[in-house]
Amino acid sequence: MVGANPKSEVFGRVNLAGRPGSLRHSLLRAYRTPSLRWLPLLSLLIPLSFTLVQYGKAPSPGSLAANARGTSGDTFDDRFPRPQFKDRFPTAAESFQQRPANVADAQIRRVVQTQPYRVASLSPILPYQRPQHDDETALIGLKSSAFPYYGNNPRTEAPFLNVSNGERRGHRGYSGRVYWQDETFNDNRVLMHVPERFDIKKPGVIVVFFHGNGATLERDVRDRQLVPQQISDSGANAVLLAPQLAVDAHDSSAGKFWQPGGLKRFIDESASHLAKLYGDPSAAKTFANMPIVIVGYSGGFVPTAYSLDVGGVGNRIRGVMLLDAVYGELDKFASWIANNRSSFFVSAYTHYTQRHDQELMQMIRDKGIAISDDMDGPLRPGSVVFVKTPDGVTHRDYVTHAWTDKPVREVLAKMSLTPSLTRFASSGTDTSISR
Repeated sequence: MVGANPKSEVFGRVNLAGRPGSLRHSLLRAYRTPSLRWLPLLSLLIPLSFTLVQYGKAPSPGSLAANARGTSGDTFDDRFPRPQFKDRFPTAAESFQQRPANVADAQIRRVVQTQPYRVASLSPILPYQRPQHDDETALIGLKSSAFPYYGNNPRTEAPFLNVSNGERRGHRGYSGRVYWQDETFNDNRVLMHVPERFDIKKPGVIVVFFHGNGATLERDVRDRQLVPQQISDSGANAVLLAPQLAVDAHDSSAGKFWQPGGLKRFIDESASHLAKLYGDPSAAKTFANMPIVIVGYSGGFVPTAYSLDVGGVGNRIRGVMLLDAVYGELDKFASWIANNRSSFFVSAYTHYTQRHDQELMQMIRDKGIAISDDMDGPLRPGSVVFVKTPDGVTHRDYVTHAWTDKPVREVLAKMSLTPSLTRFASSGTDTSISR
């Protein structure tokens, strides 16, 4: 409006200018008069104060109920219910159903926990390998070991225990000396040895070592002749079984190895013990069918000869090694050589056994079998070798010093270079008793 005072716009854009005598005119005049300038503001605040006073008073039950009711007629408690205990946890319909713990659940958890897990890696997943460990050597008693023995001597068909003194029984040998059972023929222990590097998954052999006269397993076979160490040092995949024969006596009796099937029963019983010593009981079946190499030293020629003749393991014997041990049973050795042309035979001798070795060589030549007189060449299936050792080599130290140091180690090392000597027979194990 032209000529309007800018101050005439109060409370937004309401125009308070008006004619004289009107309400607007009165308000404008009051605004322009300093003493009356606050009159319009008071006219607005006074009604508001009445409303606040009403809310400040304590409400009556009736008014509270009226205020609490909404337009739909529900109550405050209906609109805002108090939290209930059940609201804090989901109901059965709102959550996963919980199964009660039982045996089946425990088995499921156990199976899940034992399942192998895979870690993200660029490396291939390798099969399980047996943990590395040291050589394992133990002395274990077997029912099938050489002694005690209550049968007959097959050479004479007389009872082996042919002497008695009250309840005490003993054996009188060819020399006339008596050895009592409780002292000499009552130790059924076997020295078993599994080298650290032996692997049941590779072709291998069991070396059966028959010690000589006047020996014990601990003092002589293990500590003096070092037979377990020679097997480990050879690098061949071989284990050792060395039964105690006559304990520290000048006697070559074979005991249970005289009996048909004696060697087979010995190997069968030893298999589970070798498997435990190896660390894998499931390997027992493999040990029970493994090829065999027999080493006979000195008086050990008797159990060696009978094991070849009636041992019951058939063609599983891959080789025989005699260490100054041809004192007799020549016919058994010659027959085995002629009938096992895929196995090797080695006899090393001093002047003590030279005469018998020469006689055996002639028996073999008569059968048309070639013989070698040195160990320089390879050891092949069918090899027959007789090695004369030089003078000065003693019979007592022959297991460690023969034509070479550690002869057992030497022969096994040569054997390991010929895989066919340790491979299983393709047609299966022959358990018939050979004669």
